[in-house]
Amino acid sequence: MNSRTRVNIGVQRFDKLREEDSFYIDKTGFIREWWETGSDVTLITRPRRFGKTLNMSMTECFFSNKYADRGDLFEGLDIWNDEKYRQLQGTYPVIFMSFAGIKAGNVTDMRAAVKIAIANVYGEYKEMMRSDKFDGNDRESFEAVNERMEDVKAYTAIHSLCIWLEKYYGRKVIVLLDEYDTPMQEAWLGGYWDEAVSFFKSFFDLTFKTNPHLYRGIITGITKISKESIFSDLNNLKVVTTTSSQYAASFGFTEEEVFQALDDMGLGDQKQGVKQWYDGFTFGKYTDIYNPWSITSFIEEDGGYKAYWANTSSNSLINSLIQTGNREIKQTMEILIKGGSFKAMIDEQIMFSQLDGNTDAVWSLLLATGYLKVLGVEVVGERKDMLYTLTITNMETRIMFENMVKGWFAGDTGIVYNEFIRAMLSDNVRKMNTFMNKVALHTFSSFDSGNHPSVEIQPERFYHGFVLGMVVNLADRYKVRSNRESGYGRYDVMIEPLDKTKKAFIFEFKVLDADDEEKTLEDTLANAHKQIEEKNYEAELIAEGFAPRQVRKYGFAFRGKECLIG
Repeated sequence: MNSRTRVNIGVQRFDKLREEDSFYIDKTGFIREWWETGSDVTLITRPRRFGKTLNMSMTECFFSNKYADRGDLFEGLDIWNDEKYRQLQGTYPVIFMSFAGIKAGNVTDMRAAVKIAIANVYGEYKEMMRSDKFDGNDRESFEAVNERMEDVKAYTAIHSLCIWLEKYYGRKVIVLLDEYDTPMQEAWLGGYWDEAVSFFKSFFDLTFKTNPHLYRGIITGITKISKESIFSDLNNLKVVTTTSSQYAASFGFTEEEVFQALDDMGLGDQKQGVKQWYDGFTFGKYTDIYNPWSITSFIEEDGGYKAYWANTSSNSLINSLIQTGNREIKQTMEILIKGGSFKAMIDEQIMFSQLDGNTDAVWSLLLATGYLKVLGVEVVGERKDMLYTLTITNMETRIMFENMVKGWFAGDTGIVYNEFIRAMLSDNVRKMNTFMNKVALHTFSSFDSGNHPSVEIQPERFYHGFVLGMVVNLADRYKVRSNRESGYGRYDVMIEPLDKTKKAFIFEFKVLDADDEEKTLEDTLANAHKQIEEKNYEAELIAEGFAPRQVRKYGFAFRGKECLIG
């Protein structure tokens, strides 16, 4: 490891970091490990801000003939101790491009952004085309690659560039593609998934499979998108995900590296705090992996604890999946935010088409993106399926989830939500009704993911989101529990104060059921209270030492977006 005094947050160019003598933890072992695998094309998935781009830049600087005679960039680093690799430095034509900035709300803008990215890569080789190795047809075809090109030209552009580079340099080409899945995630959110798959399927096939001018390739991203989509024809693809031990120490910082860096920077007394906040990522059999962005930010801020990684970019996809998720997703999030764990089947091949209705697909995505970590794995059933025990990665990630839930009730809705809580704590039932109806009106649409939401499903989705909001907003003063056994049944919500002199609350949610002879919301409310009493839900609170006079029992009766509390 090579720790330096200057921290350059956000710099992802390896040459710039080295030239400016900035803080850098040696990851050049990745070059040797990758080269010696011999894989034609390697896909490596890691969460965001885990050094993917910096490692790709490092790989370009090492192999690209643009950096011939720049061995100084690697002096003092692990790879430079090996004479075999010294001879490889700067000897290959390398194409390095990134899809990180391709974030478009519609397919037209997506295509335009990809074409601009390709045209920018071409701009780096204009001088090459002056060579007498190329004729007029070559130059005309080269000039045709621009932001106005047809889709078919974009599909074939990198393939064509490989042909010209091999012709010019006499060596096959290394292609590095960073953040390949950013436009795919945007396509899913923007509703143009099928069009994006069609576009990128041809691009990946022509660039990485049917390309005899390609020597080796690396693709990085956050997720492994299902082979049924853009990678369906890439049978030469080696996939390395977060559950693989390969390259485990190459992306992210190990605990040894982090603690050494803290010592070097005069922050050695903060090791346990840093571990609590930022440790927790696991890659294969390797545990105690730290997010580089959080550690470098912590050092730059001279030991300031913040949710650095969680705040670096939009979490719109994760937010959407949890906010519009079903009862199981929200109930599990309640367990996680309280520090618990759960078990799920994980499929590392993310099928975006399943995210709307398959809870395991959601957990698979959250694991791939780093928001969850693996506590243990067990083999179950005749098919030897892998059952994973999962929990929130660390304190930083939990804070991100808490802030996400609070964001559901932001703005005017947040004011109303907080007013509801104040009315509840002061026994003002009239205001509780006023505020709850406003909250429900504003948030029903947010918590229902269906194109044609049903009256029955809306309250359930809202209820579980509402409970999550209670869990987060009252955590410093109350224990908020839901769907727990007490007495002779399961109550919907119980709110128990940490101060045993305060009031406790029991909520029962019910939707008006015409088949149960309920004609009005008052009938539904009466049935809610009847259930609270018959099931003796207050038994748990009484056992905890609360007097019956301290327990408030409320029914919530729903009809569509209308609510009656009593």
